[in-house]
Amino acid sequence: MDIILEIDKIQFNLVSLPDDISNLAQMAKEIWEEHYTPIIGKDQVNYMVEKFQSVSAIIQQIKDDYSYFIISRNNQRIGYLCFIKKNKINTLFLSKIYLKKPFRRMGYGRQMIQFVIQQASKLKCQSITLTVNKYNKNTLLAYQKLGFIQKRELVIDIGKGFVMDDFEMSYDLNSNSTTFST
Repeated sequence: MDIILEIDKIQFNLVSLPDDISNLAQMAKEIWEEHYTPIIGKDQVNYMVEKFQSVSAIIQQIKDDYSYFIISRNNQRIGYLCFIKKNKINTLFLSKIYLKKPFRRMGYGRQMIQFVIQQASKLKCQSITLTVNKYNKNTLLAYQKLGFIQKRELVIDIGKGFVMDDFEMSYDLNSNSTTFST
């Protein structure tokens, strides 16, 4: 696993090897079960982890040009993120950004967003978009503090009777500063 960038002692490691993908899927399951079960329930968490965060789902997403990064600090995996450039609308879609519980509220999320902004700038994107569950209040507030604007509500049928009940948020690279204080 190659270190792409280091910001303030956290490393952004591009995921490509089978062991990396397996470790990522295991971490995703751990984070999702802990964080999302109170918000969307165990059945939907299990379904979404299998559909979007399993080894086979991650492999397919990488084949479809998504870039996954495992975030590490002192050789310990603390989180991950994933994005893809949407060429037709010249934006970077931040598909996934998650931290393990002990590492939240320590500034690492801000550093992860800083990394995503740098990557979007390198790819000559005009904006970054993401979706966030409407009931994930702390995360919504964090994105707003970082300069993301709520654009619209989305209710997306993901199958098996489940929906993603989200807000779409956007960060305009032309009108926001790309440097954060940590």
